[in-house]
Amino acid sequence: MEDVPEPPVPSSAGVSARMRRQVRKDTNPELELRQLLHAAGLRYRVGLKVPGLGRRTIDIAFTSVKVAIFVDGCFWHGCPEHGTWPAANGEWWRSKILKNRARDLETTQHLQEQGWCVRRVWEHELPNEAAVEVGELVLQRRSGPGGA
Repeated sequence: MEDVPEPPVPSSAGVSARMRRQVRKDTNPELELRQLLHAAGLRYRVGLKVPGLGRRTIDIAFTSVKVAIFVDGCFWHGCPEHGTWPAANGEWWRSKILKNRARDLETTQHLQEQGWCVRRVWEHELPNEAAVEVGELVLQRRSGPGGA
């Protein structure tokens, strides 16, 4: 993967302040999904390090059945439906978002090679629907070959 150049000068003080306030973990979509999964009786680990890949974590991990859930923000991960390309400092942002996409793909492939099932949930997905899908996935892995 190509390195992203140093961040450019922010286009405004307001943009700079907004970007500094962005949370990286425990986002609202992630918290909503976790709450629904917990209410359904599912237990998981939060922020599990990706085995063999430094500085990467799984948002929601069901370790006994090797199910990894990532909750991806539409802007930061380049959602094909809702992702946007900023006009200000556009070249830098395009490079940054494309690098995020490449890292996501690499992480997914790495986990799949280790026998994990990976589901990426976009922040725009309805939490109830995502929770049902994740719950079904975990139950399938538990009852399938090699399930706990």
